[in-house]
Amino acid sequence: MPDVSQAQVFLSLGSNIDREHNICSGLEALERAFFPLSISPVYESEAVGFDGDAFYNLVVGLKTTLSVGELAACLKEIEKDHGRVRGEKKFSSRTLDIDILTYNDCVGEIEGVQLPRDEILKHAFVLKPLVDLAPDAMHPQTRASYRALLDAADFSGQNLWVVPFGGKKQ
Repeated sequence: MPDVSQAQVFLSLGSNIDREHNICSGLEALERAFFPLSISPVYESEAVGFDGDAFYNLVVGLKTTLSVGELAACLKEIEKDHGRVRGEKKFSSRTLDIDILTYNDCVGEIEGVQLPRDEILKHAFVLKPLVDLAPDAMHPQTRASYRALLDAADFSGQNLWVVPFGGKKQ
């Protein structure tokens, strides 16, 4: 019988500095902390909001007993271990960026984290891999399925493509 105190969480991962290494290493760190993981295909996308190298992006699903704040602190530690420096400009290159997209059906600011993350509705590189993992799951605010949100979205100009990714189990 599953532990009902476990929250279903979706995370977004991205990197455009030593991308394959940082994504692989980030997934390994997440797997050590939250095994098992559900892992979407990896997408390559152009940098958004600044001129920079292309990003690798994916979404990871996991279950945890950590609170939102505890999870955020854990993820910040993983980012720091991968050379992430806090205080960087919002739109800039990243060694490893891990964001909490959803935590169960929570809506609002919880322990300093805005849920669900608004990037779900703004960026193809977040919504497409989320659809790959949970097409019929409902967005906590809109109550539409992720598949329906993707079908209705206009992501023209947001190019992304699946990349062969040797470092992860698909």
